[in-house]
Amino acid sequence: MRQKLSLALLVLFVSVCLATGAALAQGKDTGKKAGPPAASSKAQLIDINSASKQELMTLPGIGEAYAQKIIDNRPYRGKNDLVRKNLIQQTTYDKISGQIIAKQNTAAPPGEKGAAPKPATKKK
Repeated sequence: MRQKLSLALLVLFVSVCLATGAALAQGKDTGKKAGPPAASSKAQLIDINSASKQELMTLPGIGEAYAQKIIDNRPYRGKNDLVRKNLIQQTTYDKISGQIIAKQNTAAPPGEKGAAPKPATKKK
């Protein structure tokens, strides 16, 4: 009789453990599927040609002074221009290079694309 009771309690304990483990595992999977890390890191790239001072200051090693230097020396052809123009040190660049991008403004300045040339006028 005691063996049957012990066996029943053991089976009950194992069942509760399995049910709890399955419930916890489902809760963890739901949180992981919220956003893949590769997609979120790509979406969070900061464009050094258009970012605000506050956005630049979120980068590691970039404070108010560096952020202002970056803004003052725009535009950049590539993100490595920050080191090439001696705006930041190589070690700082190594920390942030995966988080920044230097997008080019592909829009033509007003009056260049599709505008007819102005006729030359002679002064009298």
